Amino acid sequence: MKVLVTGVAGFIGMHCARRLLGRGDEVIGVDNLSPYYAVELKRARLKEIAHRSLRFHELDIADADPLAALFEREKPAAVLHLAAQAGVRYSLVNPASYVQSNLVGFANVLEACRAHPPRHLVFASSSSVYGKNAKLPWSETDNVDHPISLYAATKKANELSAHAYSHLYGLQTTGLRYFTVYGPWGRPDMSAMLFAQAILDGKPIEVYNHGDMQRDFTYIDDIVEGTLRVLDKPAAYAIYNIGNHTPVGLLDYIAALERALGAKARLEMRPMQPGDVKATYADTRALAKAVGFAPATPLESGLARFAEWFRSYYRR
Repeated sequence: MKVLVTGVAGFIGMHCARRLLGRGDEVIGVDNLSPYYAVELKRARLKEIAHRSLRFHELDIADADPLAALFEREKPAAVLHLAAQAGVRYSLVNPASYVQSNLVGFANVLEACRAHPPRHLVFASSSSVYGKNAKLPWSETDNVDHPISLYAATKKANELSAHAYSHLYGLQTTGLRYFTVYGPWGRPDMSAMLFAQAILDGKPIEVYNHGDMQRDFTYIDDIVEGTLRVLDKPAAYAIYNIGNHTPVGLLDYIAALERALGAKARLEMRPMQPGDVKATYADTRALAKAVGFAPATPLESGLARFAEWFRSYYRR
């Protein structure tokens, strides 16, 4: 199967592409190599997945014409749309980048799919759409009309736009609400990478809300497994959580990372940050019912694999 993967040089994109190539699929990879974080890490990911069945295009999905031309030329059987401007806190600093990548870019992807319909479009949403929903765990049937960051608002907009294209044009679309993904080759702006760097450098970690936070940390291999199972099962329109269904306290998470790295952290307590939430917790019953899988990798196991990669890649 020919699969077009946007954001192929990103964290989840790289891992999904590697699994697709490993099972014999042809991958058309798209990425604009944004300098939001180190481009050398993105290029290293691309080198890691270099394969005769991977064709990479450095292309910005916010540029409609080149994207449309690529779809016209390749006519992919499936589309895995992972390209986006990520991060809650950065959306407070550079909102324009979220509008371009997450709104304009997603609209361009939908239009390209309308012109050349794949058997399935799967796109990345986010647990951030749940905002400050008090009921836990979060379920796909919960109201998500009150985002508390622009990033979350763009992801909710993606879900609504995909629903409209599914209704109007019969496009088979599924959105995946990812919950705090971690593991080897992760993004440098996420907690595992930030904390590991600080711990090994002997620098303090900023602990928000004075440590009174929980996250549903989800290991990258589980994310890939769930994503590809969904990709292989087209739906008229669906939304699924992909999370570990096991929220972990922030201080417990830091302690587990200390054990994985064999080093102690210095903690600096800070208040809650704008746009942040106290807890995330995924109800994964819908995903399990649809594809027979739900993430379950224990945090200790996942962090051990992450720490091994981190020390190797950064030569620590």
